[in-house]
Amino acid sequence: MELGEFGIRANAILPGPWRDRAWSACSPDALRATTARSSRKRANALRNQSLKYFTEAGEVAALAVFLASDAARSISGQSLPVDGDMHRSV
Repeated sequence: MELGEFGIRANAILPGPWRDRAWSACSPDALRATTARSSRKRANALRNQSLKYFTEAGEVAALAVFLASDAARSISGQSLPVDGDMHRSV
């Protein structure tokens, strides 16, 4: 509220679980050792989501770019989840 008169907008991006390179960079032995446990964790994380995939980093970045653009000039004070709707089940 205090900075709106200066054209300053404030929004929060709330990313959910996302896939990253750390998983794919695992050695084959480490990957095999953790596959079953990780599969269960992934399944549990996705169970309550309607969109059954992990968010990509580029999706979060695209939202940040949009929010910084003139196309979003009237969006302020919002919390925007990028999480395949996982937030609804928490």
